[in-house]
Amino acid sequence: MNSKLNLDKLDLQIIEHMMDDAEISYADLGKKLFVSGGTIHVRIKKLQKDGVVKGTRLNPDLKLLGYDVIAFIGIYLRESSLYDSVAKELHKISEIVRLNYTTGNYSMFAEIVCKDISELRDVLHEKLQKIKGIERTETFISLEESFSRSVKVLDQ
Repeated sequence: MNSKLNLDKLDLQIIEHMMDDAEISYADLGKKLFVSGGTIHVRIKKLQKDGVVKGTRLNPDLKLLGYDVIAFIGIYLRESSLYDSVAKELHKISEIVRLNYTTGNYSMFAEIVCKDISELRDVLHEKLQKIKGIERTETFISLEESFSRSVKVLDQ
């Protein structure tokens, strides 16, 4: 990745710091990395243009917003060739926040966020199970997220 995109140590330091605190000002980040805020700005714009940086996201506490259920769903497809059409239909279900095409027991693995068990049941029975190409699903309800972290992009 680094050689293909021509990322240098400063680029990786910027990414590492911004993944940790996306609200840091370019001037403050520049001070930490001993470069100007303008240099940080130019580098971020280049990283965005190259598709390395895809934007910034707010990370709210979902429980405080009333979302009490996080579940993971293993999805078995009738045929693996149906992946694209099923993924397109799953994308329409707003409660599904992440979808991966996988190896192993499941063809796909989805993360779903709901306000309560009733909403989860509705999503499973009224939306997900009606998608053509899905043979069956297996649902795992998360009891607790122990931790979540960013990938380390910089060898320290």
